[in-house]
Amino acid sequence: MPRVVITGAAGFIGSHLSEALLDRNYSVVGIDNLLTGDIDNIAHLSSRDFLFIKHDVTNYITVDGPVDFVFHWASPASPIDYLDFPIPTLKVGALGTHNALGLAKAKGARFILASTSEVYGDPLEHPQEESYWGNVNPIGPRGVYDEAKRFAEAMTTAYHRYHGIDTKIVRIFNTYGPRMRVRDGRAIPNFISQALCDEEVTVYGKGDQTRSFCYISDLVTGLVALAESDINSPVNIGNPTEMTILQLAENIIKATNSSSRIVHKGLPTDDPQIRQPDITRARTLLNWEPIVPINAGLSTTIKYFRKKLARSSAN
Repeated sequence: MPRVVITGAAGFIGSHLSEALLDRNYSVVGIDNLLTGDIDNIAHLSSRDFLFIKHDVTNYITVDGPVDFVFHWASPASPIDYLDFPIPTLKVGALGTHNALGLAKAKGARFILASTSEVYGDPLEHPQEESYWGNVNPIGPRGVYDEAKRFAEAMTTAYHRYHGIDTKIVRIFNTYGPRMRVRDGRAIPNFISQALCDEEVTVYGKGDQTRSFCYISDLVTGLVALAESDINSPVNIGNPTEMTILQLAENIIKATNSSSRIVHKGLPTDDPQIRQPDITRARTLLNWEPIVPINAGLSTTIKYFRKKLARSSAN
């Protein structure tokens, strides 16, 4: 039975990844300091072959016994989080990645880095393919996240070249689904929460900036395929179907049967104007592409948020 370590296991993606690997008969050790993760996301895994360790991976990581895979998922991922926690975001991208790579080296394990489409910054190339170097402002407010991930990619590649570690880099594009936080700060959870509460739905700028949204089950399938492959160079995993933020807001208001109206606020500094993955590499090398349509994914996500908000109101 393969044994994996997942940092950031109590987060949105980390919890779904933990569950998927358990379903594939992996033994999972989840590590999280719960800065932005939620223990409720993994509570249902306690009866399975899942061990949780509360730990900050910017400190040395110790795991007893053999380890076959290290998935490094620890990091704030929402703009409101990395603006609230700029130093921890930089530290987990640098020190956390170094420590997670050290664990993989010590155990002879395969290492998979959760990178991000944010390494492309506000891109001048559209759609973005893996060979694009990006357009990032290193000293802007978003730079703490963008540069943390870019450094993490450089560190991961150095360990592959110098130490011969089998490393994978996945550049994750906008992903959504159950277990996102109600006030996460990203577009889909914000819009759903506001619409379900019949509040004003906040769109930044004119709403003509574009994003591509991938449902969580599709993303996890791609992650597992990459982890089990022999590919060492970065791979985009995301949904290439592009839409404007305004279209997304309108779709969610309609899907929730909300009386909310859309209001526009100023565009955040360095907010990317376009975002669409070129997934040619994933299609050809992993035989992967997303299959969940946006309306189906939103329906499941809205049901989750409806229940979560109802529980909050009851408490």
